[in-house]
Amino acid sequence: MQCAAPAPSSLPILPLTVTLRAARLVYGGLTLFDGLDLELTSGCFTCLLGPSGIGKSSLLRLLAGLTTRGISGELRGGDGLPLTGRVAYMAQEDLLLPWLNVLDNVTLGSRLRGERPDRERALQLLAQVDLADYALARPETLSGGMRQRVALARTLMENRPVVLMDEPFSGLDALTRLRLQALAAELLADRTVLLVTHDPLEALRLGDQVWVMNGRPATLFPLAELPGAPLRDPGEPAVQTAYRAILHLLGAG
Repeated sequence: MQCAAPAPSSLPILPLTVTLRAARLVYGGLTLFDGLDLELTSGCFTCLLGPSGIGKSSLLRLLAGLTTRGISGELRGGDGLPLTGRVAYMAQEDLLLPWLNVLDNVTLGSRLRGERPDRERALQLLAQVDLADYALARPETLSGGMRQRVALARTLMENRPVVLMDEPFSGLDALTRLRLQALAAELLADRTVLLVTHDPLEALRLGDQVWVMNGRPATLFPLAELPGAPLRDPGEPAVQTAYRAILHLLGAG
């Protein structure tokens, strides 16, 4: 699959395919999925849809290396090596620390690791997300969309080849959500991205690949044909056809 070209301003990132085999999750005595396989193509933006409670966020945490009780699976990069230290995670909540200013929030990861923060690069990233003038501002002074842009800059600051996103734009108004989707697609163009979302149109707008997770135990279904390339216009007839196909896989159509 041919995915988007790298963003010209990004630091070099080596392409990395991610392979998950035989993933299993048991929660509350129920087997949510078992024998689940997933492959994320290097440099591609993959979107994962599914109903609430199906196990999407748990699957994301497994990929992120965040241990979850009752979940297991064999996870490797395409080079056969573990993913430890090669994954950045962006949650639905911005998770900004209120006692730190914007710049210190963006450089938080390196500071927690005892590294000297690259303030110049952090300022460049804030300029990329149109927040150069807010480097010294506190999070409580920012709108929801601005806070999510800070979170995106912090994710990019980690400079990891794999980026996992758990519904990071769902709490925003429609216009801000569209703008941040476009910004994420631009700035993450050279990464291997998995975005978990409840919104089929968001998946169709952003995804080089779209997977639907459904059933009990859950199974992954690929959307075989995607019209054109991201960023797609949700109003296009071919996108609406794909939207109906997703609803069918979700059992809603």
